[in-house]
Amino acid sequence: MSEPKFFVLIIGTEILNRRRKDAHFDFVSKVLADKGHTLTGSFTIEDDPALIIQTIQFISSQENAVLFSFGGIGSTPDDHTRKCAAVALREGELVTHEEAKRIIVDTLGDRAFPYSVRMAELPVGATLLENPVNKMPAFALDERYFFMPGFPEMSHPMVEKILTKLIPNKRTYHRYTLTALCKENVFIELMERMPQGVEFSSLPKLYSDGWRVTISVASDDEALAKESFDKYVHLLEEKNIVYALSDGE
Repeated sequence: MSEPKFFVLIIGTEILNRRRKDAHFDFVSKVLADKGHTLTGSFTIEDDPALIIQTIQFISSQENAVLFSFGGIGSTPDDHTRKCAAVALREGELVTHEEAKRIIVDTLGDRAFPYSVRMAELPVGATLLENPVNKMPAFALDERYFFMPGFPEMSHPMVEKILTKLIPNKRTYHRYTLTALCKENVFIELMERMPQGVEFSSLPKLYSDGWRVTISVASDDEALAKESFDKYVHLLEEKNIVYALSDGE
């Protein structure tokens, strides 16, 4: 796979109605940042099968998508993700994954029946992800769609292990940032001329004494990042606009 685009799917009505607080977005965005990557998108949705299927299909339609999905792979009636993944990414069929069944039965014994053993019903071609807490396996499809429990203590070590394989080497990202005493429209023409391979952002804020805008420019090409950033500095100096450099964020 060429440059991956990372997506998070957080499934749980209990998050949307604030009965639980999400812990996945911050975690995944941080571990990706530690490796020099960012999220392309994050979705938090309710436990609705049609919506889950549609969201997985949308993410899978994106070029080089890698999905981290959290929640809904258990054995209760509101756990729809296993079936939804099968519908979205396979022909809709769930089959008994014999290795998953063995792990569940070996771990739970008679308590595996009649409900917990349902967690071994997985989409065709699923591979297992080891659960470091209670041994109940999660699963992956095509080595790019990863379906994990909603419990952070179980799923977050899985994410770290996956990323160690997908991104063995940290990518160095060079970022330059400044804050200027002006509106962001000062920079629009310059922004429109930013080259490919440069990430840039403009974050305006209105204070009691007027507008300020924080400009951030970044790239994995250090020379390109510095050259692009210097254009903003030159523009500000040309217009005699006060600004201050800051550490990249």
